[in-house]
Amino acid sequence: MRILILTGGLLTLAGCAGFGMPSPDPTQAWIDLDARQQDTALQALEVDRKAAVDKRYFEVQPGSHELKVRYQFPVEASNIGPDAEPLWRDCQLSLKFTDFNAGQRYQLQAGYIGFRPWAKLYDQQKNVVGQGKPAGCQRT
Repeated sequence: MRILILTGGLLTLAGCAGFGMPSPDPTQAWIDLDARQQDTALQALEVDRKAAVDKRYFEVQPGSHELKVRYQFPVEASNIGPDAEPLWRDCQLSLKFTDFNAGQRYQLQAGYIGFRPWAKLYDQQKNVVGQGKPAGCQRT
């Protein structure tokens, strides 16, 4: 059942990807989402505690913002114990950044190590400018 739910979610994301992304507004900052590891899903949830307009990216006014994302990933059996099935985690991560600039593109990358998710925000020059903090996880 878990695999069916995750597969459905990934197919939904893949279907959305078929509909091109809008052009970035040069008066705002654009944040691309990138799940770094295979068989994972990363979605935009909230900007400043308001629902994100599109789950594929963020577009924000210049300045300070708090972003919240949903990251789903499998914990491999080798991290759980012998003969265990992979355990699916559904986590939220929160990231605060005070200096989003108009016309700039950022990339929010997420990944995991064992049971722990991580997120990093990169600027256009590939410099790390922010790190996400876990905001709660559950098994699916």
